[in-house]
Amino acid sequence: MKRLLISAAASLAVLLGLSSAAMSQEPIRLGDLNSYTGYAAFTHPYRDGWQLALEEINDAGGVLGQPIEVISRDDGASPSDAITVANELVSREGAEFLFGTLLSHVGLAVSDFARQKEVLFLAAEPLTDNLVWDAGHDYTFRLRPGTYVQAAMLAEEAAKLEATRWAVVAPNYEYGKSAVEAFKARLKELKPEVEFVAEQWPPQAQIDAGSVVQALADADPEAIFNVTFGGDLARFVREGEVRGLFEDREVVSMLSGEPEWIDPLGEDAPEGWIVTGYPWYGIDTPEHNAFLEAYQERFDDYPRLGSVVGYTALHSLAKAIEKAESLDTETVIEAMRGMEVESPLGPIRYRSIDQQSTMGTFVGRLTVKDGKPRMVDWRYGSGEEYLPSDEKVRELRGED
Repeated sequence: MKRLLISAAASLAVLLGLSSAAMSQEPIRLGDLNSYTGYAAFTHPYRDGWQLALEEINDAGGVLGQPIEVISRDDGASPSDAITVANELVSREGAEFLFGTLLSHVGLAVSDFARQKEVLFLAAEPLTDNLVWDAGHDYTFRLRPGTYVQAAMLAEEAAKLEATRWAVVAPNYEYGKSAVEAFKARLKELKPEVEFVAEQWPPQAQIDAGSVVQALADADPEAIFNVTFGGDLARFVREGEVRGLFEDREVVSMLSGEPEWIDPLGEDAPEGWIVTGYPWYGIDTPEHNAFLEAYQERFDDYPRLGSVVGYTALHSLAKAIEKAESLDTETVIEAMRGMEVESPLGPIRYRSIDQQSTMGTFVGRLTVKDGKPRMVDWRYGSGEEYLPSDEKVRELRGED
């Protein structure tokens, strides 16, 4: 018995020593940058999402036997600030790869930095499709479905309406412009008789809602395509309700079913709008149920779409490194092309042709239940169904 106890103690010491050695290895450092101060409604849940993923990854032993460490910084919602931050993350903090950003023009700036410095960048949230098409390159991948996919889904619903006279309102920067361009093109394909009779382009986060609503009303459209979000969306909705802009008019609205943007309106949320969003309260799949349970247990809160994005972004990078069995940038890029990864919305794939993920989105109608905005009659559309063909991507990229 004494010999058995000594042997067991020795074996335990060896195991503890191995575990200690594994935990003492240098961490794999990843750099995250996002607009945490300027757009907290989306980015704070996004950060919660990647923090949940980080805990899961490290609790499971890390990647390549090393823990993951995320160095996170605010990008100031500014392209110039974001480039400075990205450079600090790579040069000073030793980040192997970068992920994050929210605003499209910020994402494009970081993407160009990644191309110049030859560092992998996973653009988690920016919606402009220039990231993967016109300005696409080997060093940038994109997670969220962009304006092309979301506009295509909304245009399908818009084409079913009787309306032919449309007006648009969108923030005057890359995201708004690309969203309107994509929506117009797809709706014209589906319903050639439509015409656009008015356009309003307020500066992002500085909308003069009164003048915008009045200008749209003066044009007397039958339907409105809205691309505003955040505080601009709230001001547009409230001013439009006061002035009767939405009475007897259909509104098709990008992002307005996402909890981070619509929940602050509470019972003042508009009824009947056709929107893209995230009905977390109604998704009943094994993947989402597991994510929802883990998220609520960890944060005592419900997830937003940003939570899903942050969670999936970090798991994507971890899987790419594991698949590559290396931290070499070119090797990880090659591993990520065509890679499948599980997400709370189901399996997604990073397409080899444009390095865009096939994550989809939900489209449905807005209503208010028990004082809370909710999407009803919604459906999920996978990016596989709506993304352009390889031939079309080559055309968009100017390739032969």
